Amino acid sequence: MLKPYDLLESVLTQIELNIKEGINVDELADNFSLSSAHLRRLFRFAFKQPISKYIRSRRLSASLEELLNSDFSVLDIALDYGFEFEQSYIRAFKKEFGITPGSFRRNEKIIKITPPLHLFEWSKLNEGALTGPEFVIVPKFHIIGKLHQISWKDLSTKAQETGVHFWEKERFSIKRIVEPDVYIGLTRNLNWDNHCSEYLPSVQVENLKNIPKGFCGETFDTSLCVTFRYIGQHHYMEINGDRATSMYDEIEKFFNDERAGYTHIHNTCNPNNTNQRINHFERIDTSLYDGTYCLMEWFAPIREKTAK
Repeated sequence: MLKPYDLLESVLTQIELNIKEGINVDELADNFSLSSAHLRRLFRFAFKQPISKYIRSRRLSASLEELLNSDFSVLDIALDYGFEFEQSYIRAFKKEFGITPGSFRRNEKIIKITPPLHLFEWSKLNEGALTGPEFVIVPKFHIIGKLHQISWKDLSTKAQETGVHFWEKERFSIKRIVEPDVYIGLTRNLNWDNHCSEYLPSVQVENLKNIPKGFCGETFDTSLCVTFRYIGQHHYMEINGDRATSMYDEIEKFFNDERAGYTHIHNTCNPNNTNQRINHFERIDTSLYDGTYCLMEWFAPIREKTAK
């Protein structure tokens, strides 16, 4: 089985190489000894779009050059790019671009295309792949978990240990869980003087009315966040210190890039308690683990940089 980066890169390459042959998801999956459901899930997680829609958009975008620079009929171009019927191509073209192929050819209107997706070298981790950044609005949510204070030097290992213990032993005491298969690990209250922070392995709940004894409740307010997605060739319980460190090192490069238009808000106040400051959280949907690949999302509150 290919490592995540190599798999995703090979899938994107195969799509481009076979853009005229009308390659479909089932054929792609067979080429990499995957089920089509497995490939669809991985592609959507990595690139936040259905692979079938991406393939169709790439075929339509690639066909534009022939429409403008050749004398081929619309039917010939439709067949050349994997459409069985001229009308199928015309309907798909109009849905994609808001104009028919004939009108585009006559008027040469400027339209927005779908360019090829690419992975970059920084996305390649030892046993995984990192995609992003993307910018999203995360709606307000509540969590309950077991709070731990961890020194920075131990964070990458202790966070994993406490997270595994919480998931296997402690989460069952919590009632009214919103998504029972989803783990949320939240980091808050960075202490620059003592070089430590608080880590809260948790699950999302409807509200904070019934917090079990010994547990802690937290609210993440609606926030603009940057998100990265990690795919690892291992079980989600095996996101150890080395794997976490390699991922966070690449994420930190984004925030240190002077060209980035956003700043990480290291100390976003919890609106319900101004003494508690949220820094970031990771989210793992354990139901997505298929025996080969672990999927994890990482979110951090951000704001736009002010002009100097």
